[in-house]
Amino acid sequence: MSRFSAGTRPLLVRSRPWVGVAAVAGAGALLLAGCARGSSDQQSPSFTSRATVSGSLHVMGFGTGDDVGKNRYDRAAAAMPGVKISLSQGELDVQAFLSAVASGKPPDLVYASRDQIGTFASRGAIVPLDDCLASEHVDPSQFVGSAVQQVTFAQHVYGLPEFSTVELTMANKNLLADAGVTLDDVNGSSWDAVTAANKAMAKQAGGKVSVIGYDSKLPEFLPLWAKANGADLISADGRKAQLDDPRVVQALEFAAGIYRDQGGFAGVKTFRDSADFFGKGNQFAAGTLGAMPMENWYVNTLNEVSPSAPLAFDTVRDTSGTPLAFTSGNAWAIPKGAANPQAACRFARLMTETDAWLTAAKDRVSSRTASDQLFTGLLTANKAADQQIRERYVPKDAPEPWKSAIDAIYAANDHTFAMPANPADAAFKTAWQDAVNRVLNGQQEPQAALAQAQQEAQKALDDAWATWDERTGR
Repeated sequence: MSRFSAGTRPLLVRSRPWVGVAAVAGAGALLLAGCARGSSDQQSPSFTSRATVSGSLHVMGFGTGDDVGKNRYDRAAAAMPGVKISLSQGELDVQAFLSAVASGKPPDLVYASRDQIGTFASRGAIVPLDDCLASEHVDPSQFVGSAVQQVTFAQHVYGLPEFSTVELTMANKNLLADAGVTLDDVNGSSWDAVTAANKAMAKQAGGKVSVIGYDSKLPEFLPLWAKANGADLISADGRKAQLDDPRVVQALEFAAGIYRDQGGFAGVKTFRDSADFFGKGNQFAAGTLGAMPMENWYVNTLNEVSPSAPLAFDTVRDTSGTPLAFTSGNAWAIPKGAANPQAACRFARLMTETDAWLTAAKDRVSSRTASDQLFTGLLTANKAADQQIRERYVPKDAPEPWKSAIDAIYAANDHTFAMPANPADAAFKTAWQDAVNRVLNGQQEPQAALAQAQQEAQKALDDAWATWDERTGR
């Protein structure tokens, strides 16, 4: 994972082309539904300002397999010499975590995707961090606003955010030129222009796709297209689904139409899934993809495996031309019933503070310089760290197209949005992704698919919120 210097790849990567995202969300919903609600009746722990920490600390869902994670872990461990830290390496096993909470033997700290925090909080699996943050003198405003939104449930912060991914427009400039279109035609500022550019660049051979003109990255990027059209899939308070909003319907019609104009989603997906996505024969290097929105970590993959490919980069833009990115990342949360919450709080603060990120960035720059590779930045979800890393370590004389990529990464990071925390995030995600898949598979038209999804999503939200309101006496 050390090759991704534009921000370490998140534990849950939305855009891996071979992953069925709706299936993953559905599995998550089943896991959550199958577990006990945990110790919601227990009191939240107390935290003492500047307390001396000791004992053991069990961390679940975090590993030191990448250089940025290991660097910060080593620093945090050195600052807590009286604490014996054990890690459950690898991606968080949601069922194992919730089962541990339900059994009364949870880990002391958990590292989770930010979009899981609302459900964990509503089920009583994690505790509010208000007192924790106060004891460690952490101001939540130091973090990117959209990241804080993802970890704020019922007006309480439940997680300390870290890392951010943002989408960029990535394109093959030779295919653009051959088709007589420009980067502005595929950055999303005009859907008519994207549609026309897609038709101009797409090619077939023997009745099969040979060049993808444009990949709108459905199903996972529906929230991006909806937001670009001025709509949110869910209300700001996380209680109302808005999937049948006419602007969401219009967004799905546009993004699905991109595939229809290339002969259908099945053919495009089959072709893109056969690509050497992480290798030197990737679609941009091979000249088989005109343009697509994609997360920023892919910039470094392209820089390393195909540095001479004819690439062009921009932000993704909304229909008024303003940069836009649907952000994601991870967060630290303290489980209900944790045996050592004070040490957990200290560790989370040490892992996310500005100096930790600056030290990690400096070391990464050194390692990449030694291997003659470009450092393109690090998106941390800590605003001060992001700014200082860019000012101190990101090269101002980077060659093109990489300078454009760096500029786009940081511009996108200034224009992020996220869906708010809610108690039914997995079920909600399944509802809209299943709707998109029904459209892509030709089973329903966008309006009908989203109308069905609206009912499914609202029921899931209503049921989950009713349980929360009853538990909290609202």
